[in-house]
Amino acid sequence: MDPNHLFIGGRWVRASGDRVINAVSASTGDYLGSVPYGAEKDIDRAVAAARAAFDAPDGWATWAPGQRAAAMIRLADALDARQAVTSHAVSAQNGMPISVARLFEGAVPSALLRYYAGMAESAAAEEMHTGLPRGTTLVRREPAGVVAAIMPWNFPQTLAFFKTAPALAAGCALVLKPAPETVLDSLLLAEAVEEAGIPDGVINIVPGGRDTGAYLVSHPGVDKVAFTGSTRAGRQVAAACAELLRPVTLELGGKSAAVVLDDADLASTAEQFFMASLLNNGQTCFASTRILAPRGRYHEVVEFCTVMARDAVVGDALDPATQIGPLVSPRQRERVLGFIKTGLSEGARLTTGGGRPLALDRGWFVEPTVFADVDNTSTIAQEEIFGPVLTVTPYDGEDEAVRLANESQYGLGGTVWTTDLDHGARVARRIKTGTIGLNGYLPELTSPYGGRKSSGLGRELGPEGLQAYQQLQSIYHP
Repeated sequence: MDPNHLFIGGRWVRASGDRVINAVSASTGDYLGSVPYGAEKDIDRAVAAARAAFDAPDGWATWAPGQRAAAMIRLADALDARQAVTSHAVSAQNGMPISVARLFEGAVPSALLRYYAGMAESAAAEEMHTGLPRGTTLVRREPAGVVAAIMPWNFPQTLAFFKTAPALAAGCALVLKPAPETVLDSLLLAEAVEEAGIPDGVINIVPGGRDTGAYLVSHPGVDKVAFTGSTRAGRQVAAACAELLRPVTLELGGKSAAVVLDDADLASTAEQFFMASLLNNGQTCFASTRILAPRGRYHEVVEFCTVMARDAVVGDALDPATQIGPLVSPRQRERVLGFIKTGLSEGARLTTGGGRPLALDRGWFVEPTVFADVDNTSTIAQEEIFGPVLTVTPYDGEDEAVRLANESQYGLGGTVWTTDLDHGARVARRIKTGTIGLNGYLPELTSPYGGRKSSGLGRELGPEGLQAYQQLQSIYHP
C-alpha cells in the first residue's frame, strides 16, 4: 500500500497533499493500509490526463472497435488473475461475506469487460435513416468524452465496472473516484490497468471523500457523470449537472418490496429469498427488505423470515461460512441501530435480532433483525436502512399488495414470490420499479438496470448501458 502515490496518466504520481485514507477491517477494526486522499489538484491532473487521452488525434476514441475490444479483454484477463486478492480486499474493508465478494467483486468486472468488448465490435457506429419527406440522414454514435465515475463502498468493483466497461467500449476516458471506505481494491485495479496496457490517461483513479467527488462532478473538463450512491447525494450531483447541462446517470437508493402471493412456496426458494433480502448484510440498494404477506399466510411468512434471519451465520467476513458479516463502519452500525430503535418506538413487533451480537465484541456487527406488524407508512418501512433489517406487513388482496408496493418514494428493485410465473409477471408489471424479479433477484448483466422515482435516472448494463456513454450526431443528406 502506497500512501503517497496516485494512479494518474498511466503512472504512479505523488499526491499533491499529505492527507491519507486509512482502511480498516470491518470485522475487527484493525488497520489494513493507507492511500492518498485526493485533493483538487489531483483531480485537475486526472481530468487533464483523461482529456489528453480522449482528445489525442490517435487517442482511445479513434481506435478501431476491435483494438479497443482487445485491450478490454487484456484488462479482463488481468482482473481475473487478481480475483482472489480483490475479493479478499473488498470483504475485509466493507464486511461483505467472502462468498459474496467472490461471486460479485471477483467475477463481475471481467464479465462486463468481455460483454462490452463484444458489443464494441458488433454495435454499428453509424446507420442511415430514410428521410421524411425526402433525403436520408446518417446517424453517428460518438463517445461522450471524459467520464467522471463515482462509486459507492457496498459493491465497489462491480459498480465501478457498471460504468467503466461500457465507457471503454464507447471510446471514453475516465476518472474514477472510489469511496473512502473501500480504497485498497482500487490499487489492484490500477495494477491491472498497467498490466493490460490500457493507454495512459484512459483510466485514472483518485480516492477521496464527498469534497473530492463534488469537485470532480463540477469540473469543466468532464463531459459525463456516472454516480452510484445515496438518493440525498444523488440529488446534489443532479443539481450540479443540471446547472452545467451535463449528462448524468444516477443509480440511487431503494426500499424494494417482496410481494409474497398466496401460492408462494417459500421453503423451496429459501436460498433465493435470503439473497434477495439480506445479500451483503443488507447493504444492497435493490434488496427486498420490505416483505408484503397475504393476511391468510401472515404468521407463516413472519415465522419464515424470523427463522431465516435468526439462523443465519453471523461472523467474520473472511470466513467462508459467514452469511451475515459486519456493516462497513461504526457510523453505519449506529445508523442501523437507530432505525431499529425507531421501529420499536413506532410500535413494530421485534421477532428476532435488534442489537449487536454478544459473541462478537470487535467489528461493526448488527444482528439480522425482523419486525412484524409494520405499518407501511412507518419510518422503517419507508426509509432505506441499508443493514440486515426486514419488515413484514400484511395485505388483503393483490390490489392492496400492489398499492403498498408502490407507496414508496423509491423504485429500484423488487420481487414477486409465486408458483405461477405468468401470474407473478402480471403482478410485477403493475409495480412501479425499474427492475423486479420472480422468485429471486439478481441484476442480469445484459439487461438494463436502474430506478424510477427517487431511485435514479438512466440505465446501466445491457445495450442501454453502452448508449449512456455515447452522443448522437445526425448528418442530413438531400
